[in-house]
Amino acid sequence: MSLFIASLNSGSNGNCYYVGNAQEAVLVDAGISCLETEKRMKRLGLALSNVKAIFISHEHSDHIRGVEVLSRKYQLPVYISPKTHLYSRLQLETHLQKPFQGEETVQIGNLQIKAFLKRHDAADPHSFVVSCSNISVGVFTDIGSACQNVIRHFKQCHAVFMEANYDDEMLLKGRYPHHLKNRIRGGRGHLSNAQALQVFTDHRAVFMSHLLLSHLSKDNNCPDLVQQLFSADACGRAIIVASRYHESRVYHIDGKFKATTTSKNMAEPVQLSLF
Repeated sequence: MSLFIASLNSGSNGNCYYVGNAQEAVLVDAGISCLETEKRMKRLGLALSNVKAIFISHEHSDHIRGVEVLSRKYQLPVYISPKTHLYSRLQLETHLQKPFQGEETVQIGNLQIKAFLKRHDAADPHSFVVSCSNISVGVFTDIGSACQNVIRHFKQCHAVFMEANYDDEMLLKGRYPHHLKNRIRGGRGHLSNAQALQVFTDHRAVFMSHLLLSHLSKDNNCPDLVQQLFSADACGRAIIVASRYHESRVYHIDGKFKATTTSKNMAEPVQLSLF
């Protein structure tokens, strides 16, 4: 059975990722408004009626901004760790509150969603792997460093939404105050292009077909730079830069890909002018 994935938005202005099969789907985070979520899914031909749950990675506003309205309007259960729920201050309908713990697998129809702890400056941050049959998709954003949890789960994935937040030189020379620069690069903030690239080149599975570079900084990164950096060693994999302004295409993950020995990027050209 295949999985279909899309980024509805990716960045500090809002994060929302769609993963599903032909019958059911989940959203990982809901950091854009309910209205924008509806518009973007409609443009992609994705039915909100297929979405069966929302999974929340942590309490920062760019990951939860649209949760309350979306959950209430469509009666969607929200899977959120107890500590994240406390710090988020989300007002969820009681019957839609679904607590989870790290390393727990939740069954949603034919989908299995596994949460695992990561390093980030939040109360109880988690990333997720969504699986169906033998196909797995990871959503790995807001990662301060590539710990063994991240690496272990990355190796299992056919496709990954992977954070590439900042370019080291752009951050160093940029306008951010010193304390914020240290927060971003301090091991509990965000993953740099270089760190993400090392995870990709060192730990990708031969069957990984798609890498969606996510949560790019508006001020400290450049989509063109990221596209070129990762495409140079893609070995046939699709490299997509997820936008902070619009939804991506829907990508079909069928598990049939095998890496080539060349570095040709098999994705269609990304519309970088739209960033």
